[in-house]
Amino acid sequence: MTRRDSILREMGFAPLWRLRQRAAQNTQDVQGAMSPADTVSADSAPLPAVAQAPADARAQRIAAMGWDELQATVSACRDCRLCEQRKQAVLGVGDLEADWLFVGEGPGAEEDARGEPFVGQAGKLLDAMLAAIDLERGRKVYIGNVVKCRPPGNRTPEAAETAACFPYLQRQIELLRPKLIVALGKPAAETLLDVEVKVGAARGRLFDYRGIPLVVTYHPAYLLRNLTDKAKAWEDLCFARRTMKGLSDVGG
Repeated sequence: MTRRDSILREMGFAPLWRLRQRAAQNTQDVQGAMSPADTVSADSAPLPAVAQAPADARAQRIAAMGWDELQATVSACRDCRLCEQRKQAVLGVGDLEADWLFVGEGPGAEEDARGEPFVGQAGKLLDAMLAAIDLERGRKVYIGNVVKCRPPGNRTPEAAETAACFPYLQRQIELLRPKLIVALGKPAAETLLDVEVKVGAARGRLFDYRGIPLVVTYHPAYLLRNLTDKAKAWEDLCFARRTMKGLSDVGG
């Protein structure tokens, strides 16, 4: 048994190898995947409310920040009420020259304690998902969240909280310029695309965030509660990997 076989078995994906082989036979090339008929662009929808308003001094400052200043500003941020109960803000972690950007919803209890995203049980599953497609945290991969402070009780971030944090995420993406973004779950997808998203309907489609291809899949925390959907998540990972391969082939 190979290392990937072992990883997939631990994730509950092992029976899917035949599924993957069948899917590979029907795989369209990346040009087809990115054709206008199948690609949904964030630019075609209204920008988030925080981006619609005239750029204020805060947004302008964030838009000009480098990594060190961004980290310091996020650590000291008190621009929404999530700061009131946090232990520390969590900017993100990974390769600053990443090809892949994975965006989740927000820090949980362990992330809040350790200052790094996806370090709890959901983080272990995410690491296994990455390993299944020959990726690992910190090697051409960056991991972040929509909000940088833990919402109380791990609730979904409120609109005002997301709006306060969105300039930070925008700046991270501008600095990283990843080749592909993977939105983990509904809140991340809706924040980046500024449209209502149903993950089940968005799966297998290629979206666009300001010129960067974006794929939507389930959040690892959701998969821990809904084990039967791990099969769908594996399909999404294969789709993302095919998309990246196509992008790499096109880019030489």
